[in-house]
Amino acid sequence: MDRFFEAVAQKVASWAGRPPAFILAFIVVAVWGITGPMFAYSNTWQLVINTGTTIVTFLMVFLIQNAQNRDASAIQAKLDELIRANSEARTDFIGIEHLTEKELEKIKAMLERECGDNETHHESIERMLARL
Repeated sequence: MDRFFEAVAQKVASWAGRPPAFILAFIVVAVWGITGPMFAYSNTWQLVINTGTTIVTFLMVFLIQNAQNRDASAIQAKLDELIRANSEARTDFIGIEHLTEKELEKIKAMLERECGDNETHHESIERMLARL
């Protein structure tokens, strides 16, 4: 069941981000809008689009979240391997994605202190942008 769900989630998430999905959604909304006068803009006419979009949105949230979770896990595994493979890198950072937001902010602040003040960061960024 997991493999089936993941395969479907990946395909739907991939398809949903492409132009044909947008065109299909646009056509559905256009047809709905055009049919408004035929149904006298009734409550039922409004309920059709509201119900349809709510159901699609509800289902898409789970499918896209599944795809994003898998992508994030794969990226984390790759980054962890790069950290592990570099003898000069601090392996303490492997697995920090499991920390709380507060703990991550502390690590970020520590790293920023180690790398210099804000002025140094801004100068580095300005040099990088100048090269572009």
